[in-house]
Amino acid sequence: MPALTSTPLALIVTAALAYLVGSIPFGLLLARAMGLGNLREIGSGNIGATNVLRTGSKKAAALTLLLDAVKGAVPVLIARNLLGEDAAQVAGLAAFLGHLFPVWIGFRGGKGVATFLGVVLALAWPVGVAACMTWLVVAYATRYSSLSALVAAALSPVWAWMLGYQQTVGLILLLVVLIFLRHHENISRLIAGTESRIGAKK
Repeated sequence: MPALTSTPLALIVTAALAYLVGSIPFGLLLARAMGLGNLREIGSGNIGATNVLRTGSKKAAALTLLLDAVKGAVPVLIARNLLGEDAAQVAGLAAFLGHLFPVWIGFRGGKGVATFLGVVLALAWPVGVAACMTWLVVAYATRYSSLSALVAAALSPVWAWMLGYQQTVGLILLLVVLIFLRHHENISRLIAGTESRIGAKK
């Protein structure tokens, strides 16, 4: 199918739809559907996979991780197929912002790591794979989900540049800044040595 022209109106509609998809709070919905309680009252109160894991359900955490990544990737892939690369990047940013500030639950969203990985995998899959591998290596070595996320995010623009996806570096840098801002409390706890490790209840 030939790419359509990315008019301002098309980009606005793309952003709106991608934002709504990104706003779906899968962690919260899965926790309720699986009888795990109110995620807002568990652990950190965050709606992401790491906090879902604190319910004791690895299945729910894995599903949350997957669905949060999918809601970042799908808008990018659809926008690219219909409108081209500019629309794909707009969709990626909008879906990511949707996860951080979801309209459905009072704009109190997650920290964006899984959605970030989904967006990057859809924009440039080798960069996404490199980011995922970075997360896994740091998580295995340290057992800190937050540190793994921060290192994986911080290195993603480097991977993008080295792997020849320079056109994605600007967007990735913006998403990385937002991830670091959302993790400011985790960064403080990491410095203080009080950050929870993967699998901890609190």
